[in-house]
Amino acid sequence: MGMLCSVIKFENLHELKRLCHWGPIIALSVIAICSAMAIIDAVLWYWPLDTTGGSINFIMLINWTVMILYNYFNAMFVGPGYVPRGWTPENSQDCMYLQYCKVCQSYKAPRSHHCRKCNRCVMKMDHHCPWINNCCGFQNHASFTLFLLLAPLGCIHAAFIFVMTMYTQLYNRISFGWSSVRIDMSVARRDPHPIIPFGLSAFAASLFALGLALGTTIAVGMLFAIQMKVILRNKTSIESWIEEKAKDRIQYYQTRETFVFPYDLGSKLDNFKQVFTWSGIPEGDGLEWPVLEGAHQYSLTIEQLKQKADKRVRSVRYRAIEDYSGACCPFTKGLRTFFTTPCTEEPRIALSKGDLILATRGLKHWMYGDKITDLTTDVKKPHAARLGLKPLRDSSSQFEIVLDHQGIIS
Repeated sequence: MGMLCSVIKFENLHELKRLCHWGPIIALSVIAICSAMAIIDAVLWYWPLDTTGGSINFIMLINWTVMILYNYFNAMFVGPGYVPRGWTPENSQDCMYLQYCKVCQSYKAPRSHHCRKCNRCVMKMDHHCPWINNCCGFQNHASFTLFLLLAPLGCIHAAFIFVMTMYTQLYNRISFGWSSVRIDMSVARRDPHPIIPFGLSAFAASLFALGLALGTTIAVGMLFAIQMKVILRNKTSIESWIEEKAKDRIQYYQTRETFVFPYDLGSKLDNFKQVFTWSGIPEGDGLEWPVLEGAHQYSLTIEQLKQKADKRVRSVRYRAIEDYSGACCPFTKGLRTFFTTPCTEEPRIALSKGDLILATRGLKHWMYGDKITDLTTDVKKPHAARLGLKPLRDSSSQFEIVLDHQGIIS
């Protein structure tokens, strides 16, 4: 009992809560359905275990399932790795190149970003994936990418089993209850006939599993291609976006500067080794990174500071004219507000009438920005119209707000 308690720790049990989410529930359900139906179809109706090929096929199906689940749970429970709370660079002068996270009470290490869902600064954050209900980052990037590779491969094998099972059974003997179809195809006929007949329900289940397998192959395969594209360039999805914004900023202000992404080592193999290693443990500590020869260690973080300053310059201040509880689906704020609610899982922030909003960018019905908590901050008074601002996202003072044009304020 003592040994069991030493293995099962409180934080391990806490991590199990990640399974109680629509993403893992759907993902694990698809894996279970495709794996179970492939094994059942192969053993009962297509390739029985009493043959050498059937035994090898059965072992391969089990192997796909084990490897997929192993990498899936690694990506989920090992996690991306977080910047230690209170972290500062060894050289205190380097703090001027870094952003400070008020939530984590530490500086953001290079390539790290604060995740609103995890409420922590994630090392080399790529994105927060709802399918694993965790971030993809420094420590689990390899496991996550392997999962994206193995899932389509396993689904392709399963789809082959489904197709061959339905093919052989359709041309051998199918009893749908109202009639029996017999076509003379001795190659497809198996003797003796299976004990469990391949009826309408089995055909429907196999067809449904085939659709899941094909859909998963296409969707997850595309995600794998995207991940490999950024890995071979030693980037993350967020860093690719930062690089695009850097080009836009330079073009907008005509600064004639050149932004060089510092972490692309110039060789795809070297970039690949930054994520995939024989030990399974990524290189480095997630806080300091090798850079391209001649590049500055903090080129990316300096660019982020420039973009943040630019965002502040072009921001506009608004005042909330209604209270908002922070509900995910605001039924009481009108149909337009309800139907334009963004499809995100990020928590919403509650506002009181009179709260100040610093909007940094806007869409047709939404605006993004900060809630001003320091009233002594000197913010330029906006020229804007009277807007019903209903915030819909809370994440270290970041949120979304619905625009409801209702007149002009002085």
